[in-house]
Amino acid sequence: MNLYGPRDNFDLETSHVIPALIRKCWEAKQSRAAEVLAWGTGSATREFLYVEDAAEAMVLAVEKYAKPDLVNLGSGEEISIRHLLEQIRSLVGYEGAIRWDATKPDGQPRRCVDTSRALAEFGWRAKTTLRDGLRRRFAGSKAT
Repeated sequence: MNLYGPRDNFDLETSHVIPALIRKCWEAKQSRAAEVLAWGTGSATREFLYVEDAAEAMVLAVEKYAKPDLVNLGSGEEISIRHLLEQIRSLVGYEGAIRWDATKPDGQPRRCVDTSRALAEFGWRAKTTLRDGLRRRFAGSKAT
C-alpha cells in the first residue's frame, strides 16, 4: 500500500501518486488549464493508508506483537487510479478534463494487502477512509 498525509512530497519528479495528482489538479485549477494529463489508462488499482493510521498501527505492533511473522498494514480499500483522480479532481474543485496517456505505463495492475493479521494479533484496523484522508490532506496544503 501507499502512505499519504501530512508532510507529503509534492515535487512532480519524486512524489507518490496522491500528492502528484493533487498538485496536477491544483495547478490546473489555478492556471485554468483545459485538461490534466495522467499516465496510463487509470485501470490499475492501489491501496492507500493515511499516515496517522500507519503510525498508530506501528505503535500497537511494538507494544503488542512479538512474533517473527510479517504483518501487512493497509486500509482494506482498493481503488482504481482513474477513480482516485476523479475524487481528487472533485475535492480540488478542478472542472477541466482528464486526458489519459496510454503510451505511459500503468504500473503494477493491482496492489492490495490482507490486513487480517493486524486485526487478529494486535487489534488494529485503519480508521481513516480514503475520502476522509483526501479531504484532510488537501485541506492542509496548497499542493505545492
